[in-house]
Amino acid sequence: MNIHLCCCSRLCGRMVATSQFIDDSEAAQAVRAAIVAGYRNIDTALAYGNERGVGEGIRTAGVPREELFISTKLAAEIKDYDGAVAAIDESLAKIGLDYVDLMLIHSPQPWSDFRGGDYSEGNREAWRALEDAYKAGKIRSIGVSNFLEADLENILDSATVAPHVNQLLVHVGNTPSELISFCDSKGILVEAYSPIAHGEMLKNQQVKAIADKYNVSIPQLCIRYTIQLGTVSLPKTANPDHMSSNAQIDFEISEEDMAALQEVTARDYGEHSGFPVYSGK
Repeated sequence: MNIHLCCCSRLCGRMVATSQFIDDSEAAQAVRAAIVAGYRNIDTALAYGNERGVGEGIRTAGVPREELFISTKLAAEIKDYDGAVAAIDESLAKIGLDYVDLMLIHSPQPWSDFRGGDYSEGNREAWRALEDAYKAGKIRSIGVSNFLEADLENILDSATVAPHVNQLLVHVGNTPSELISFCDSKGILVEAYSPIAHGEMLKNQQVKAIADKYNVSIPQLCIRYTIQLGTVSLPKTANPDHMSSNAQIDFEISEEDMAALQEVTARDYGEHSGFPVYSGK
């Protein structure tokens, strides 16, 4: 296997502003606000339906393109080479950029069959399209999202470019430690999405008690937790005040409190429980 270097080192130790569940009409302003707040890594996806708005925000933010790290995702339903090639070009056109810094396969299965059938061959074909776009300079780094160990092994067995990133649901109450360790052993950076469990952590009194101990908010504690796990945190908000507050994480959680947070079990996602990644099916 030939391992190619990527620019994902620019992600390490940072937070990413994700545009998940932000309408296309609001995305441009949300991106500009995030950049003003100091964010330089912006995450979107074909499935979010807001690549156009995110691209507008990037182009009108007044920050040089080379200072930004832009991620998007190949739709989970695309499991063939030609479809993936077309979708890659479609995303670039919608965002309005010559290249993106990172593109992921959004899920190892289509959302309608999440954690269901065997799509090994389709994932290899989609990955081959990402590899070709990477080698052509259209994408600076390539990766996956929601991939378990077996899904990763399937890609690694035939890849000429190993995945640079695996974007996973990681938060206090849902810490896939073994999968994070496996990714680390393969040199795959983990991005932690939904670090506040779609806001459900705000109701957790155990987490609140630890946050009070550090005189920080629950979101700040949860984001810091994912960073100390060695992941890159992807909090989602369109609120400029929340963006600024979420970035204020210059504190250290003790080993004792990290251990306590890792023992928390909390996988109730409220109104979002119907989505495949939160229901597990």
